[in-house]
Order: sequence, then structure tokens, then C-alpha cells
Amino acid sequence: MLYTQNLEEIIFNRHQIHNSDELVVISGYLGPKPVARLEELPFNSRVIYGMYGAEGIKPSLHGSLTAIQNNVENLNIFYSKIPVHSKCYVWRKRGEIVHALIGSANFSVNGLTTPFREVLAETTFDTFDPLNDYITHIFNNSISCLELDSIDIRQPYTIIGGNICPVSLLGRDGEVQNAAGLNWGQNPNNHTTPNDAYIAIRSSHIRDYPHIFPPKQLNPLEIDNRGRVQRHNDSIEIIWDDGFTMEGLLEGSQPIEEIIYPKQISSFPVKAELGEYIRNRIGVPLGQPVRRHHLEAYGRLDISISLISDGIYQFDFSR
Repeated sequence: MLYTQNLEEIIFNRHQIHNSDELVVISGYLGPKPVARLEELPFNSRVIYGMYGAEGIKPSLHGSLTAIQNNVENLNIFYSKIPVHSKCYVWRKRGEIVHALIGSANFSVNGLTTPFREVLAETTFDTFDPLNDYITHIFNNSISCLELDSIDIRQPYTIIGGNICPVSLLGRDGEVQNAAGLNWGQNPNNHTTPNDAYIAIRSSHIRDYPHIFPPKQLNPLEIDNRGRVQRHNDSIEIIWDDGFTMEGLLEGSQPIEEIIYPKQISSFPVKAELGEYIRNRIGVPLGQPVRRHHLEAYGRLDISISLISDGIYQFDFSR
């Protein structure tokens, strides 16, 4: 059986079909959201970040994963010292494999929720023994995420594309927009709540930092009321400089040289999460509009955005 959609729900519900007492995840890259969700499972899980051996790990991602490790009892997170780009999801019973999925989907929101972008396929019984040997080999060459010190974290990792994009929180007139951007929810005529917010992506950001904002994908499952194929809003994970994480969307559409790119970043599934987070950081009461003088008093008029792995972004709003 081959799967191309709803991969996250397949992984988190597979144990209801196959009697197991452990889930082992080997993934080239990890996102904090699905890793944290493993707390929901009724047994122990082990997760290995495969590409640590080749690229190291960004401090923000490491901080998020260690925070999860320290708070989730039925989970152990490891970093592979040898480069591993495979994606394996293995259910075991008393150490023996009872079911396994392998394919291209990383254990991240972006890897598991974008329809048709990645695949996972069931393995056959005759692969179980060599797959178990493969898992053992990787575990024997891995370390716990809690074993790292600051030297290990910094090296040899570099931000994808070497780019950090400063994105202004102001409109083109130099003020926070009245009913857009951080104040998107302040327009009573919109179907929004007062704290709804987004961060605008301008064409200059895309031209100057092409590695950070990818083109939008066509989703053949979504057709609008005019019969046109809709562009898919890519799900992403956002790690803020203070360690807070949220799920987001690269949404909207803007054409640049006949290629369609996203035009804004919002939180997901709650649009207000981003606006509430920013208001809490800069000291603006919830439900109230954000103005330039609030940002100036806080000490930042922009957010520095970098792509730290596929679908996982770091947002720096530190002063």
C-alpha cells in the first residue's frame, strides 16, 4: 500500500491496526510539532534525527527538541552521528517489527501534511529483519539529544542558503497597517477575530532570499467555485528566538516572473496565535491594535526569518 495524503494521521493511528508497544522513527529532518505529539501514543517512542551527522543542528531546533524530551516521559530523542537521510516509521512488539512504512516524508509538519508532496509505503514481511538490523546500526551510532554541549550544537551547521531575511512589521507608509499585517483582525468587516495577524512577504523578500520562500504548489484536490485548481498553502513550523513554537502557513498568492509565491505567513490553525504572541512580547493588551510606537518601545520593527531545515523556520524577534 502506498500513501500520499494524510500521512500524519496515518502514523499516529497505525497502532490501532497493528498491535505494538513501540514506535521507532528515523527521519532525515525533524520538526518539533509531530515530535511533541508522540506524547499522545500509549507506548514508548524513539526518534532519531538523521542528518545531524552531516549538518549538526541549529540551536533553536535543539532547544525545542530538548524541551520536549524533558517534558514527555514516553519519548527518547536521538541524533545520528552518521549521516542518515532515510525516513522510516516502524512499529515493534517486544523488539520485533510488526509493521513499517518507509518513503520520503520527514517527521515534520511540512513533510507529513502537504498532499502528494511525499510518499510512504508499507514494507513486506521479508524486509523486517534487515530493517531491524538497520535500526540497530543507527542507534549504535547515535547520541541522546541531552548529551550535546554548545560546541556540538554550533558546528558544523549552517542556515540553508546562508540567508537571514529581515521582514518589516510596518506597512509601506512606515506605520503598522490599520487592518492588515499585525492588525489583520482589527477590521470589523473581515471574518476575523481581533488578534488575527499575518506577516507580509513582499516580492523583494522572494527575489533577495529565494531559498527561504519557495513557490506554491498546485493541489489537484482543491478546486474553487470557478473550477480552477487552487494553490496549496504549505504548512511550516516556526521556532521563535525564545523557544516558543507554533505551526504556520505560507499562504496567499503573488506572481513573480510567472511563478506563484506565497504573500504572507500566518499561524495555523488559529490565526490569532501569531497576533497574541506578538502582543504579549511587546506589551500590547490582547484585542488592541499594534502601532509603530509599540514596536519602537520594544526595540524591533522587523523579524529576522531563516530556514533551518525543510519546512522549519526560525523567527528572531529578540531585542
